[in-house]
Amino acid sequence: MLETGTEAPDFTLPDEENRSTSLASLLLDGSLVLYFYPADFTPGCTKEACRIRDLHDDIMAAGLRVVGVSPQDVDSHVRFKREHRLPFRLLSDPDKRVIRLYDVDGPFGIGVRRVTYLIGRDRRIRDVVKADFRIGRHEQFIREAIAFQQEAS
Repeated sequence: MLETGTEAPDFTLPDEENRSTSLASLLLDGSLVLYFYPADFTPGCTKEACRIRDLHDDIMAAGLRVVGVSPQDVDSHVRFKREHRLPFRLLSDPDKRVIRLYDVDGPFGIGVRRVTYLIGRDRRIRDVVKADFRIGRHEQFIREAIAFQQEAS
């Protein structure tokens, strides 16, 4: 897991519409909640995505953006996004290049750690949470990021 205060590594990955998406382009509109998750359609990941979906209006109102990253392919993301009405982008990292870059690869290279970063427009990591099985910690982290962003405005 990358440390708070360090510069977030730039990357480019395809989103669910197969558009190349870079960190730099995601930060053009403001700070970013970048969350890494193990897999589409698993119970924990579905719960996490739906909780973020339910907070999406508040996230946007605070001037934040949210993007999810997992190793599933674009087609899986299309189905996952459609089935759960997710209003945010999902990036596909099947070779786990960015997952490793952000130090969220699972133990012994198996799986992906559930980690959420708050990244400022300057690419600095403002905060981070790792909670593999405690989905509520990620929701609370995002709520705190919303509150922090609103106070800063």
